[in-house]
Amino acid sequence: MKKLIVANWKNHPNTLAEAEQILDSVDEYLGSLDERELSLIFCPPFVFLEEAGKLLKTSHLEHNAELGAQDIATDDNTALTGEVSGVMLNELGVRYVIVGHSERRWKLGETDEVVNKKLKAALKNEFVPIVCLGEKVRDENFREFLTDQTKATFADLSSDEIARCVIAYEPVWAISTTPGAHSDTPESATESIKIIEDVLVKGFKLKNENLPKMLYGGSVTSANAREFFANEELDGVLVGGASVKKEEFVKILSVVRELGER
Repeated sequence: MKKLIVANWKNHPNTLAEAEQILDSVDEYLGSLDERELSLIFCPPFVFLEEAGKLLKTSHLEHNAELGAQDIATDDNTALTGEVSGVMLNELGVRYVIVGHSERRWKLGETDEVVNKKLKAALKNEFVPIVCLGEKVRDENFREFLTDQTKATFADLSSDEIARCVIAYEPVWAISTTPGAHSDTPESATESIKIIEDVLVKGFKLKNENLPKMLYGGSVTSANAREFFANEELDGVLVGGASVKKEEFVKILSVVRELGER
């Protein structure tokens, strides 16, 4: 099965030239990689979407990579300064949209209700939503928190709509920029993913075969990528800061190749 790797560039790099260098280095590497082994989604800042989309249509990237956005407005018709509508993103060839990223939830104050509206906007515009879920702390209440967050995030959606999504489990306590962060394990990630899946099956009537793809997004690097790629419960990873470091990101991709050769 192809591993799905989402590169979330956040608000980096600073220039289009640097963005092009990242894509060029990945393109060069993919020239020697079996295209069946992985799928890539690049989510650059809004200002680079158009040019990045053009680059993804060239060379080996055309066969392996698609364009994603880091966010979407809750409503296509509401005039809100700084927002980017789904209609605009469609014009740029966007295929995927990240919704509910932990930084937007915990640092920018997006509630489950807001995330739910963005998720509906993404589906309305026929994007594949990459829905981020995850607890801030791993305490005795984390199961209840994940259950409630999953229910609220997918509220009022049909099982068919949820099946169109990708879910990224993103434990905030394992993200390197979080104060007091500590590393996660595939076993811990699997436990959390099972909680999310259980909510979707019991609460939203999804069949097991229709469950969304599940990614891991807790500070993935070349040092820990192998253990998460090797986990059969995970369909891929959401990579943050490491995805804008050319050499580091290629190292992460190389892990997929090494595992595929076994």
